[in-house]
Amino acid sequence: MAVATQQLSHVYPRGSFLDDRGHLHVGGCDVTELAHEFGTPAYLVAEDDLRARAREFKQAFAQLHPGPSQLVFATKAFPCTAVLRLFAEEGLGCDVASGGELALALKAGVDPKKIHLHGNAKSDEEIAYALASGIGDVVVDNLDDLEKLERLVPNGETQAVQVRVTPDVAGDTHAAISTGQADSKFGFGLDAARDVLAKIEASDKLDLTGLHAHIGSQLLQLDPFRRAVEAMATLGTEFRTVNVGGGLGVAYTRDQEPPRIADYARAKIEAVHEHFGTGVTIMDEPGRALVGNGAVTIYRVQSVKRNVSTWVGVDGGMSDNLRPMLYGAVYEAEVADRFGEGTPCKLVGKHCESGDVIIAAADLKDPRPGDVVVTPATGGYGYSMANNYNGQPRAPVVFCKDGDARVVVRRETYDDLLARDVA
Repeated sequence: MAVATQQLSHVYPRGSFLDDRGHLHVGGCDVTELAHEFGTPAYLVAEDDLRARAREFKQAFAQLHPGPSQLVFATKAFPCTAVLRLFAEEGLGCDVASGGELALALKAGVDPKKIHLHGNAKSDEEIAYALASGIGDVVVDNLDDLEKLERLVPNGETQAVQVRVTPDVAGDTHAAISTGQADSKFGFGLDAARDVLAKIEASDKLDLTGLHAHIGSQLLQLDPFRRAVEAMATLGTEFRTVNVGGGLGVAYTRDQEPPRIADYARAKIEAVHEHFGTGVTIMDEPGRALVGNGAVTIYRVQSVKRNVSTWVGVDGGMSDNLRPMLYGAVYEAEVADRFGEGTPCKLVGKHCESGDVIIAAADLKDPRPGDVVVTPATGGYGYSMANNYNGQPRAPVVFCKDGDARVVVRRETYDDLLARDVA
């Protein structure tokens, strides 16, 4: 039995530790051994971490809001049936942004009434699929959504809808994941929203349940959430549901300290109480805050090259973690059985792009070919954005709990890459 000698920083899944040999354990499993058993690259998920965060969100909202609340997982953060099933077991619903995510949610056993359809460019087919599945809400993002719903909802039936509002409040985050500003591809500005609300109220096919606003992702300050709720209230306060979106950031490096879940919940709930009262249903849509720090990605070092810099090349890269290349996301890394510093280096992927750099300023302890390297905080949007660049088969997802590990998404094979070819 491994003996914990050092608990790790908050960027790692809860309960992670170094044993007396200096080996990293996640979910009670030796990461170096998992690399031998399941191969690399691989996403390792600490199941208990995800459950603990789901319960923490539920507890925070239940304690602070006397009325009903609904927590729904933002599926886009980790669109995996095993993850969705886990959160459904914890009582969460989910929001989906495509027909594919809806299919995953239904396959995972999520209650259709707890599924909410988002998207700025919903197709007829996606809306029809959602209606046939009996989902809870369709979030109306544009006038074309209204036209499609009026046409596709069967006569004599009604569909619950929310209206997505862009409150002209932008949080301090990268432009690629900021969505609350007035010039956004998502939702209606406040003036336009008033007309849309009137159209929905006049419809005999649509049942307006409330407003929705999501101002961005990876937010580390709370005041923008309060200002967004205040802006929403200018549209009226007699709504059954106020959906305050998600957006709570996570720590990618040990120097980052995101708000506590309880403080995040308090900021949003107090704002809703101030402007909408205490009787409304409050919805929240956490994504990366539920999964970001609950997983790590493991690689195997293939090469160490020294010229102007030291380049540590691993067997993955932009095919399994696209965030550094898309918007400069910063991560940490360690050798899984040899934590510590000593070799400033660039941790790079295997792909034919100079920009395939996972960490531009890594510091590893004497990295050598064959080493297992781990990057924490990859539960949010790593698997989501995985791709087959350079014909790379996508990595597996491995759940870890109490020292046992199981594959919940298998590694792709070369046959999988060829499976859709039409001879």
